[in-house]
Amino acid sequence: MFYRYEIKNNGIEDILYLYLTMNYEFSRELGLKASDQEMKRRTKNFIKNNGIDFQGNKVYLVIDGIVVKTFDMKQKEEIEVLKENLYYSNDYYLVTIKLDSNAIIEVSLKDYLLGALATNMIPGLDTEVLEALCVLYRTYVFKEMTEKKIIDATNNFVIYKPISYYKLSFVPQYDEIRRVLEKAIDDTDCIFITYDDYYILPFVHVSNTGKTLADTRYPYLSQVSSLWDYVSPFFVEAKRFSYEHLSTIFKTEIDHNTKIEITEISPYGKLLKLKIGEATIDGRSLLKKLNLKSQYINIIINNDHILFITMGWGDFLGLSMFGANELAKNGCDYANILKYYFPKTKLNKYIKELSD
Repeated sequence: MFYRYEIKNNGIEDILYLYLTMNYEFSRELGLKASDQEMKRRTKNFIKNNGIDFQGNKVYLVIDGIVVKTFDMKQKEEIEVLKENLYYSNDYYLVTIKLDSNAIIEVSLKDYLLGALATNMIPGLDTEVLEALCVLYRTYVFKEMTEKKIIDATNNFVIYKPISYYKLSFVPQYDEIRRVLEKAIDDTDCIFITYDDYYILPFVHVSNTGKTLADTRYPYLSQVSSLWDYVSPFFVEAKRFSYEHLSTIFKTEIDHNTKIEITEISPYGKLLKLKIGEATIDGRSLLKKLNLKSQYINIIINNDHILFITMGWGDFLGLSMFGANELAKNGCDYANILKYYFPKTKLNKYIKELSD
């Protein structure tokens, strides 16, 4: 990537010069098109891997002797402060939840976020990723409570269970996990994310196949590179089903002579419809019935079983937990992680407006 570096002092501060050459297409792509967040990540990696003692902030990117980009290593994403008459903080804001049993309960925003994080995270996430998830889930609360005055405990974006539900499964780390989650919630108190001054939906997936996807229905969703996901343990999963087992699941006789055909896929390769014999099942229903990790599916038909091979985990929209975790390991904070995966959005913070 960088073939040389220098640290120069301009009389006021140290500046890190990183050198590339136009002889390589990768260098042109990196130097001219990469975002500041991407450059910061790569630079921090380069400094760490080469043991460079650089304590300054300013970095100059030089291609064939010409400075083409400058950026500040410590500059953070701006958060716009909005004054409101209502309390939006974790302890004061109340969330009305409709449970799967149809019972209605009311909990504090903090308790809701504790349960949402515990239910929807994967093990080993960096605190910065947990904070990014806090912002997304808090935004969803504000959106749903504003528009509907109630949130379903189970929905397409967040599944809520009270944190106490995990006391046994988190043993003996329950208290420590709870402490980490509470800190992530407190450190992002009142912060949420918007596009064009509207709350966004919390699109989150575990991992993808090297990039996230755009969706024209949601203009704040962009296709961004997430190459870290190539080494995710969830990159590929194969599940084997006997014909007898499939017959039980689909409540119809299936054997090696049954015609199985993918009849519709999305432009990005997501399985939308599968025909089994004379019956057709949509991709989302197939996912649930077979407990598959994604709708990016290849099918191998054998004499005594069928192999369903999935890529990634989730719908590849929005934030990748695995990719975000790698960004956090390379020094990105939660704000930069959100800006990377949702580049068209902005962060906001509510504060209680005090009377004169």
